[in-house]
Amino acid sequence: MKTEASRNFALGAAAALTAALIWGSWIVVTRFGVTTTLTPHDAAFLRFGIPAVVLLPVLLREGLALKQIGVTRTLLMVSGAGLPFFLVSAAGMQFAPAADAGALLPGTMPLFVALLAAIVDRERFGGVRIAGFGLIVAGVLAIGGYHLLLGAGGQWRGHLLFLAGACLWAVYTLAFRRAGIGAWHGAALENAYSIAALIPIYLWTGARLPQASWGELALQALSQGALSGIVALFAYGLAVRRLGAPRAAVFISLTPAIAAVIAIPALGEWPDAATTLGIIAVSGGVTLAGGAVGQGWRFSASASRTSCTKAAR
Repeated sequence: MKTEASRNFALGAAAALTAALIWGSWIVVTRFGVTTTLTPHDAAFLRFGIPAVVLLPVLLREGLALKQIGVTRTLLMVSGAGLPFFLVSAAGMQFAPAADAGALLPGTMPLFVALLAAIVDRERFGGVRIAGFGLIVAGVLAIGGYHLLLGAGGQWRGHLLFLAGACLWAVYTLAFRRAGIGAWHGAALENAYSIAALIPIYLWTGARLPQASWGELALQALSQGALSGIVALFAYGLAVRRLGAPRAAVFISLTPAIAAVIAIPALGEWPDAATTLGIIAVSGGVTLAGGAVGQGWRFSASASRTSCTKAAR
């Protein structure tokens, strides 16, 4: 039993760290792409086009789900995690550094999910989770407020876009929770509808992909389409099944720090003191808001089976 529990924990932790590493590097790669050769539309084409092709068998098997979950809920899901979310987030990376994106985009998602859950589902939260939300807000103020006072080259535009992207993801989270479909089916829908909406826009605005080097195209395709669009999704789902959502959130809270660290050698972007403090606050807030503290870290085979059962539901 103990060996099985240890194996489950090790596998879940490795999967969660893999997802955090991919998401942190995705921020840096996207920031690099949209500030050099590519536009947000180019990055979106790779992000949704490749997974749409890979997940086409899932879509053909499960269907378009318009009758199953409704047009409105489908629209909310696709807007929250599909093309609108990506374009808003990528546009923000044209104005603000990767470290800011890492803290304000994935870091504030739990806060917006909680706000919408409280409004829509009348969900209530304990003191520890409320303290976590407070830390997230403090981190946002440390990053955005400091740079706003400095008037740092319009970075506030990127900060607002990151917060808008996090809010969109919260809309997706609640819509997906009520849709009652599997993760792979949801991903197939998100990518298929997004690429269908993007193609006419992309043809109208023109493509810069031919202007990029083969190395940059390979990097973007790997990060956007294969790793972020497919591998990270599977890894995070595995982490939730093996560890449970609260414990998985602890590892995912490393995403802001990972993005900041990778951005130093990759982009030459060194976070200032306010951003560093903000990243620490946001990461700690995500850990508390995820519910890991107060539930303990004892891990048993029965707990593993319970987590798997809950995840399957």
